[in-house]
Amino acid sequence: MPEERISQLSAPIRERGHEFVYFGEKTTDSQELARRSVGADVVMIANNPYPASVIEGADALKMIAVAFTGIDHVSSDACKAKGVTVCNCAGYSDTSVAELVLGLTIDVLRKVVAGDAATRSGKTSAGLTGREIAGKTVGIVGTGHIGTQVGRLFTAFGAHVLGYARHENPEATAAGVKYVSDLDELLKDSDIVSLHLPSNAATRGMFTAEKFALMPKGSVFINCARGAIVDNEALAKALNSGHLAGAGIDVFDMEPPLPSDYALLHATNALLTPHVAFLTEEAMERRAVIEFGNVVAWLDGKPENVCSL
Repeated sequence: MPEERISQLSAPIRERGHEFVYFGEKTTDSQELARRSVGADVVMIANNPYPASVIEGADALKMIAVAFTGIDHVSSDACKAKGVTVCNCAGYSDTSVAELVLGLTIDVLRKVVAGDAATRSGKTSAGLTGREIAGKTVGIVGTGHIGTQVGRLFTAFGAHVLGYARHENPEATAAGVKYVSDLDELLKDSDIVSLHLPSNAATRGMFTAEKFALMPKGSVFINCARGAIVDNEALAKALNSGHLAGAGIDVFDMEPPLPSDYALLHATNALLTPHVAFLTEEAMERRAVIEFGNVVAWLDGKPENVCSL
């Protein structure tokens, strides 16, 4: 966000008599994070890790405002032990993420990147026959706000959309999502699978080699949710063996840059983006408005978007 916009959004904090300190450069260094947190009642962060050691040493910390949807990069145990409130910006990137899911799916099915390379190197359309979304069965794993929006978009493209979630979402049903009661059933019946789950103890490592083996030969896997949910080495093997026809992946079990030996970097028909699903101008503006609103609401004793730790 431009500094001028940060100044505008932080004005209500200063008007209430509080000090607002803004650091223009990101850091992942725990010692620097600790230094910046000294004396702060409220800490505002995005998606970089904010470890337990920093939380425990932050003398005045009472609230963490996370400018992101997921909070798995913040130590829940340390926050609970210290009584720190954590608020997030759920919903700010629903449209952005959903649109990238569709974009990656189209790119994988229509071989857009390969077509660009072929054109630039003087080649023809040979080997670039694509496939359509219309008529395909799309399985959405996790039907919260983003999964539901993804369902709407795929339905608009003429796909049949299946959904799997712990709890059925009436908005997803209204968007044309047909629920199945078993994840394995969804995987077996889907030409395209799009993942939309949080990363937690129940979901980490959920997508194993066995899960990919259930998907039909020639199917496509899309992950714009959390990298830790997927065994990415198993995914790379499923792509290299030809069992999966392609994958569009925006998230990994670490933040990019990825090491040169990372399996997906060398996988066949893997389209990779460096965790950009949330990153649009519109989403950044929405996120900032929600983030500063969360801080002001907490200062006023009416906290909003409080996360369950």
